[in-house]
Formats: sequence, structure tokens, C-alpha cells
Amino acid sequence: MECGTDIIEISRIEESIKKFGDNFTKKMFTKTEIEYCEKYKRAKYEHYAARFAAKEAAAKMLGTGFNGEFDFKDIEVTNDELGKPSVKLYNGALSLFNEKKLKDIKISISHSKEYAVCMIIGY
Repeated sequence: MECGTDIIEISRIEESIKKFGDNFTKKMFTKTEIEYCEKYKRAKYEHYAARFAAKEAAAKMLGTGFNGEFDFKDIEVTNDELGKPSVKLYNGALSLFNEKKLKDIKISISHSKEYAVCMIIGY
């Protein structure tokens, strides 16, 4: 079993999006993630920050962080119809997951007015 956690100030993600716009969102998030976050209008920054925290937590769970073996878009956070989050891995992130002989991922995300936090367990 492996785990990772991350917390981020929502304002940091908001500032990056306002400063760099699509260059930032398209580098960090998949098309599916962008569509999900953008539907929340004023609250979109909370959802972007939650996904950013999830990507960081997943990288920690994989034991490498973002060291060049994979990028942010190789980790995708999706939600089912009830809002329950899940993680999909691609490319280098999926390879590391398989090398560790992990079978599944559990994720918990939360955000408040100021922070987003994520805990991920791979087992």
C-alpha cells in the first residue's frame, strides 16, 4: 500500500489561472478536468485547486513527485454522477503504478474557502 497527501491554497491556483490563463490550465489539467471545473463559474478555482492537490498527492503516492517521469496530465481526476472522485492514470504515471504492483486507488478530496486537500491511497 502507498499513500500521498497534499494541501494547497486556492488563491495560488486562482492567481496562476488569472495570470497565465489557458497556458496554465492546458498544461496542468486534462480537457475533462477543465470542462468539469469551468461549469462551476465562481467556484471553479476551488475545483481546480482540488484537482491540483490530487495530482500532487498521486505523485507522492507513486513515490516520485513530478520528476520528469510523467506530467500533470498523466493524472486525471474525474467524478461520477454523485460527485464521488476517482483517479485515472496514463503514460508514465500508469507505468509506475503498475511497477509498484498496485491494483486500485482510493481518493478523498475536500476544500474550504481557502484550502483544498487530497488524500490518495494506492493498494
